Amino acid sequence: MTKTKNILSIIYGLFLLTFGLNGFLNFFPLPEMTEEAGTFAGSLDQTGYIFPIVGALQVIVGILLIVNKFRPLILIVIFPIILNAFLLHLFLDPAGIAGSLVAIILNVFLFIANKESYKYVFQMNPKLN
Repeated sequence: MTKTKNILSIIYGLFLLTFGLNGFLNFFPLPEMTEEAGTFAGSLDQTGYIFPIVGALQVIVGILLIVNKFRPLILIVIFPIILNAFLLHLFLDPAGIAGSLVAIILNVFLFIANKESYKYVFQMNPKLN
């Protein structure tokens, strides 16, 4: 399991690093979205800060996954972003769901593979000594 977990962490890290860097360098065009998804994404873009923060987090998390540092923590940090991307495509742009579906699957698999790291998070009164 450890070898699989490490390989999938590197794959997920490369995936996040690529899409994070693309947010800054635009080396490949993103596919067209439906009008509803485009309106939502356009609103987020108009804030001027959401997409740079998301891109920076993707780059940082991608690098940390590749070098295997703080894996349980960074999986929690990136999950809300990946979940929102998945839900955006699920409800507003189903044709573009593939990338976010892969990311959700990898994130959830790595959550499960690292479940021992989360055991205290789900206790009502954890005893941390």
